[in-house]
Amino acid sequence: MVIHFKAGRFFSVTQGLRTRHRTATASPMKLLPFLVLISSLLDYGCTSASCNITCHKDARCEVQGGTTGCYCSQGYTGNGITFCYDDNECENATQPCGEHANCTNTVGSYFCMCAPGFKSSNGQQTFVPNDGTSCVENPKAKCELYKDCITEHINRTLAGISHLKTPLEMLQEINKNTLGPLLPVDVISYVEALSYSSLNTTHYALSDNEALCNTTINVLVNTVNNFLQKDKIMVWEALPVDNQRRSLTKLLHTAEQATLLMLQNFKKTTQLDVNASDIALKVFAFDSHHMKHIHPHVYTGGDYIKISPKKREESHPNGSVAVVFLRYSNIGSLLSSPKNHSSKDTSEQRQTVSSSVIAVAISSNPPTLYELEKITFTLKYAKTADKDIKCAFWNYSAETMNGNWATEGCELTHSNSTHISCKCNHLTHFAVLMSSGGSVGVTNYNILTRITQLGIIISLICLSMCIFTFWFFSEIQSTRTTIHKNLCCSLFLAELIFLIGINMNNNKLFCSITAGLLHYFLLAAFAWMCIEGIHLYLIVVGVIYNKGFLHKNFYVFGYVSPAVVVGISAALGYKYYGTTEVCWLSTKNNFIWSFIGPACLIILVNLLAFGVIIYKVFRHTAMLKPEVSCYENIRSCARGALALLFLLGATWIFGVLHVVQGSVVTAYLFTIFNAFQGMFIFIFLCVLSRKIQEEYYRLFKNVPCCFGCLR
Repeated sequence: MVIHFKAGRFFSVTQGLRTRHRTATASPMKLLPFLVLISSLLDYGCTSASCNITCHKDARCEVQGGTTGCYCSQGYTGNGITFCYDDNECENATQPCGEHANCTNTVGSYFCMCAPGFKSSNGQQTFVPNDGTSCVENPKAKCELYKDCITEHINRTLAGISHLKTPLEMLQEINKNTLGPLLPVDVISYVEALSYSSLNTTHYALSDNEALCNTTINVLVNTVNNFLQKDKIMVWEALPVDNQRRSLTKLLHTAEQATLLMLQNFKKTTQLDVNASDIALKVFAFDSHHMKHIHPHVYTGGDYIKISPKKREESHPNGSVAVVFLRYSNIGSLLSSPKNHSSKDTSEQRQTVSSSVIAVAISSNPPTLYELEKITFTLKYAKTADKDIKCAFWNYSAETMNGNWATEGCELTHSNSTHISCKCNHLTHFAVLMSSGGSVGVTNYNILTRITQLGIIISLICLSMCIFTFWFFSEIQSTRTTIHKNLCCSLFLAELIFLIGINMNNNKLFCSITAGLLHYFLLAAFAWMCIEGIHLYLIVVGVIYNKGFLHKNFYVFGYVSPAVVVGISAALGYKYYGTTEVCWLSTKNNFIWSFIGPACLIILVNLLAFGVIIYKVFRHTAMLKPEVSCYENIRSCARGALALLFLLGATWIFGVLHVVQGSVVTAYLFTIFNAFQGMFIFIFLCVLSRKIQEEYYRLFKNVPCCFGCLR
């Protein structure tokens, strides 16, 4: 017979049981235990030692249920002799991995991985759910790197290691937890935990056992290496620039200072090398009696570093010296100026780290025992044509962990196409920088910030004057002034929200609401600009319409259509409203096109409408409707509408160009047009309008103090 089931598929060869009749000399009750034992062995199956059947390579000869046969191994289906096919458990079973997990078939088996936003209950990346493992929600995956979220996970991480008694135990725990894939919030949290465990060694009684100190240093280096491996660089790049640099600076600071603290436990002259995949460490520890004979230096990865202490004329007092050299292979890209980040660069040019980053730290007791005269280093670098090359150091504050590249105290002594030699008179982290134009430095950033603030205040005043003008003077009331009034109201609210809330990114909810309101009112301003183009087009081509009905439709298009766009955008990507840097739309997944797309469409529609208007005005003036009685009036209206189109359209064209190119020129053009567009609108629509000039003349003519000036 042939019986098919997953865990024991077989082709049985029926064996006749040859029995011989023997006279039973024993009592049947005495034979009962023996019969039960035989039955149990037959039921559970066993491998037959005398199997004469040739089985398939994925099967084995066994005795199951009293029958000897070839049985396909677990995960295979077949007759066991001629074929055993792999089972696809992922297709043959319904959710074999359970909810929130993905199944992957392998030859003879399968494994499960949790979906994004979830993690396995046993902490492993892959699992087979035969031990009760399931996927549970991972709260860290939902963290959008806002202050409250980061603080919560830092506290949780610190709580997870606070029960451990020694720095070594803490380091081992952090090392274990950072071996696998990390989320951006994990990077920040575990760097804080590493700093806590390593730089607070004075709180623990570190043993004088040098072997224990060696072990601790090795674990520290491997733990730091976990953060800086090539596959972790993308996680760092997902962090906002400020968080990224602050956490990276803290990691570098922790590595050198923790090593110096542990070297204080060495009582004799020691030289130690620790190498990992992306970091190399070399330390020297010696007393004052060996200072003349030890010259700390290191040659690693094609880079050479040497320190030279000041010469001392007096005899050396008793004391000790510790010197730490560190070399980081892959962090250059993280410390380079971001391509599109112009707000906080510390020079007028984009700076790229084109070498490894090296660090030197010295600790001596007493502090004056070993004073530095100079440090010389030669670094291998990747030369790029037409780039300014310089030696630089990472200048940071140990309190805030904010840093930037600087060149004071360092000079270039020699360079060729592959290496550069430098000399510096201080210690810290060093690298070769290449500078190129294209970024906006801190000086320009400060100027642009002041221009933005001043321009928006002036624009708010000018827009409020526009709104007053279009609302107060009854003689100028028309469809066109209604359009201008609503356009100015939309822009006024957008500018006010920008001024108050653009940088209020500490509160996630408030920042998202600010971004959503900005999105809505800017789209409303574009919608009313589009309405003006459509209105002029209807007049010029001679379409007869009901003014009341048209006004109602104008309000629907001007305020409802932007609400629809914002509503759909929020439904599809609400988490992209507000970023960790500003309260505006995120550029992730091209979400910014929920604003740029409608704006570009409106600009295109207006350009087409104005093309027809210009053609009709200059070629078919006879078709003008009585509402616009003269050629000059229609041309004046067209000029004003074109000015609006130019102001709103050019502003965001310069904005897109700045995102793409990132030059100083586009930054200034975008800032000026964006900040002062309210003032420009006031000039074009009010100051240069003859009708409005006449209305203001009549208004001020009745004011005694103003009449003399008007005359």
